[in-house]
Amino acid sequence: MIGKIDEALRFQQTALSLRAERQQVLASNIANADTPNYKARDVDFNSALNSAMAKGSVTTTAASSASAVPGLNAVANALSRTSPTHLAGKPAGVTASGAQLLYRQTAVQGNIDGNTVDMDVERNQFADNALRYEASVTFASGQIRSLLSAIQGQ
Repeated sequence: MIGKIDEALRFQQTALSLRAERQQVLASNIANADTPNYKARDVDFNSALNSAMAKGSVTTTAASSASAVPGLNAVANALSRTSPTHLAGKPAGVTASGAQLLYRQTAVQGNIDGNTVDMDVERNQFADNALRYEASVTFASGQIRSLLSAIQGQ
């Protein structure tokens, strides 16, 4: 029974988890707007969601392709352990759920200090992601209400 409820809510859980991670990445971009040589990052949400749903887990997603989102290119840096007793870590450029972090390519020339954060773009992406997060919460809430109604026999 619990497995069926989990399966019914898996899409919303995965989407909310990825939206929350993307919000953190965008907030980090905004926080580092004045940091010299900081490169703006983003997550290809559609690719990460498709990978997570294909894998069947919130915590494992495949690397997204750079061609899926214009203006983003992938970077894959793997960590190497110098001792077998060291903990295995996630590669650099990967979020907690395994979604690939991509660099945002700016359409205009970057700052003279090498920073590629465009505050207008970041604020727009931040607000859009927040709105979509709220919509996902609303959808999940409605889904839970309908399941509860079915369980109660109403």
